[in-house]
Parts: sequence; structure tokens; C-alpha cells
Amino acid sequence: MSDPSLIPDFAYDPPDTPLAFLHEDAQILVMDKPAGLLSVPGKLANREDSLLTRLQSARWDTLLVHRLDCDTSGVIIFARTKQAQGFLGQEFEQRRAQKTYIARLHGTLAQDSGTVDLPVGSDWAYRPRQKVTPDGKPAQTDWQVIDRTDHETRVRLTPHTGRSHQLRVHMLALGHPIVGDQIYAPETSRNYPRLMLHAETLSLHHPATKDRVSFTAPVPF
Repeated sequence: MSDPSLIPDFAYDPPDTPLAFLHEDAQILVMDKPAGLLSVPGKLANREDSLLTRLQSARWDTLLVHRLDCDTSGVIIFARTKQAQGFLGQEFEQRRAQKTYIARLHGTLAQDSGTVDLPVGSDWAYRPRQKVTPDGKPAQTDWQVIDRTDHETRVRLTPHTGRSHQLRVHMLALGHPIVGDQIYAPETSRNYPRLMLHAETLSLHHPATKDRVSFTAPVPF
């Protein structure tokens, strides 16, 4: 259970912001999701508001393809036909879709780049947490330093798998959790207004033309 909307005491206060379209055509809708908004409706009361429901009110034919964590902002793609939905689902399942994220990490990473190759699975005793565990599913994340200060490192993250909370768990395993993370680095969340994780780019094949297309959402932090 990695969806925070399933936690009874999860304080859901979604931002009242207009829809931010990055691209729109007859097959796909590409959006810039704000932090704090669920990708899909939660299962408990008062968590119906989501990017999917807001978008369906504006574009009735919107269909879900993938999700971003509630606290993560950035590029997310939706389909407008069943055929496009199936095609895009395969792009993710077959790992033809490529994503990059920007994150701000606690502390200073010594190296300039690297790869975390550690299996990730549910931490059943502390759900919705995930953890590095031998029983988890394979997970790989490349990281590259963009900038450093004396207490923080800005990195670009490229996941090669799509495990729940993968980036958050992998950065924690490095000893440099993403700041503003109420689950994995609660000691930092008092100093930041949100989880400092943003889906910057998404690249995949277009369901109609089959050409490779790329979309970028400006980093808000």
C-alpha cells in the first residue's frame, strides 16, 4: 500500500490551481501535475479530488496511463482513446518510456554520478513505506549531481524501473534522502513546503505516429 490516500490520518489539502497542459492532441494529454494533488481519486472519504477527475471534467475522454505520487510534481501523460491507452501502457511496461526527475537531497554527495541497484519491496510493518529488501523487486536508478551546497545536493535521477517510492528509497539508501519527505526524512520536512521531487521529462513513442516524443515540465524549486 503505497498510496497515501489510504492512510486514515493523511491530511489531504490539494492545491486549487488551474490545469497545466504541456501538450494536447487527439490521442494524448500531457500535464504538469502540481505537488499535493493525487493522480487518481483516493479510496477513503474526502479524497475524490485528483488530477484525473479534474481533467475528466475538462476532457471527458481522459484515460489513466500511469501515476505520480501525490507529493511529486511534474510530467504525467493520459490517453484519450482505448487504443492509445493500451499502446502507452506497453511503453511503460516494456520500459520504452524514459523519465528523468530532479531532486534535492539532504547532505553533500561526494561523487558526481552513480547507480543504485537495490531491490525494493513493501515495509509491511510500516506501510506505506517501502524498503530495500532481498525479497523486493529489482530496481535501478542512475543519479547525476547538478549542484551542491554545504548542506544539500541537487541531482537528476533516471529510473530504469518503476517501483513504488523507488527514488525516495534509493536516495535514502545512499544516505542522502530527498528533503521535505514526510515518510522517509521527516526531520527535513519542517524546513521545506513539499517533497522536493519533480518529474522533469518524459520520452516515449506517440501512439498515432509512433515517432519518439519528449515532454518537459519546468522545475518549480
